[in-house]
Amino acid sequence: MAEHNHVVNKEGEVALNKVDDVLNRIDDSKKDDILGSFDSFKSYLSDKIEMAQKIGLNEELIAKAAEKIAGYLAAKEEPRNSEEKLLQELWKAGDKEQQHALAHMLVRVAQTSYE
Repeated sequence: MAEHNHVVNKEGEVALNKVDDVLNRIDDSKKDDILGSFDSFKSYLSDKIEMAQKIGLNEELIAKAAEKIAGYLAAKEEPRNSEEKLLQELWKAGDKEQQHALAHMLVRVAQTSYE
């Protein structure tokens, strides 16, 4: 895949504006695998966080990416379990600052679940 299709380039720069494009390219069966259970979602998120840390992204950049992903999921995906439904309701009820804090908490939940 060409570098212009990635969220992070080879210099480690993050293009958060490309997150939606990347998420739109995930096929429906893969989305079902990821979102089918809250544990599979946390595991997927944990893997992506670990990859981001390995290439040198700090917690704030990871949380900003998580924020973009959460916004995408809240707007475009139906919750597949009660945990996702709660997260969607919290996301929609919060303002930008609260959503950013929730993104940080999601990152920490994913990190601590698989350490």
